[in-house]
Amino acid sequence: MDASELLLTRQSTPRLTLPAPSESQLDFILNAAARVPDHAALTPWEFIIATGDGLDKLAEAFVEDAIAKNKDEAYIAKAKVMPHRAPMVITVATKQHEHPKVPVLEQHIAAGCATMAMQQAAFSLGLGAVWRTGSFAFSDIVNKALGLNADDQIVGFLYIGTPAVKAPVKPLKPGRQFTRYL
Repeated sequence: MDASELLLTRQSTPRLTLPAPSESQLDFILNAAARVPDHAALTPWEFIIATGDGLDKLAEAFVEDAIAKNKDEAYIAKAKVMPHRAPMVITVATKQHEHPKVPVLEQHIAAGCATMAMQQAAFSLGLGAVWRTGSFAFSDIVNKALGLNADDQIVGFLYIGTPAVKAPVKPLKPGRQFTRYL
């Protein structure tokens, strides 16, 4: 797949199955993330990979958060299976640094760029991926379960696997419709 095709046909793939990325594919995905713009070379991100038992641990954190927020049984049951919607989930968290020239917002954006780069890398390999957030990305309970600090921020859960079905390519939204000149 060439870069033009990747950039204009990439899309989220929410229905994922085994296999997860191989070790060499995962290296490519992580290396693509590490190449995003990173002002002052702060590397303000951490990638936490869950597969197998790790998916169960992530599910336990989601359930614990749902119970703490007094969610109903249906929501708790859904939380328990959410991480298992793919064979691999990479949690991307901003690890912010105090820096006189790099505001925290820019560091969050860099972590977001890393997430997008991983999704594009997976897509380029014929894998599927979907970037999800939701309330668990803003949960102190989930942060703690993942070993994150209080000032770390989850920017997304990147679900990766093999597409369960071939999704039709969504129509292109011309970029000019969101553009104006000054």
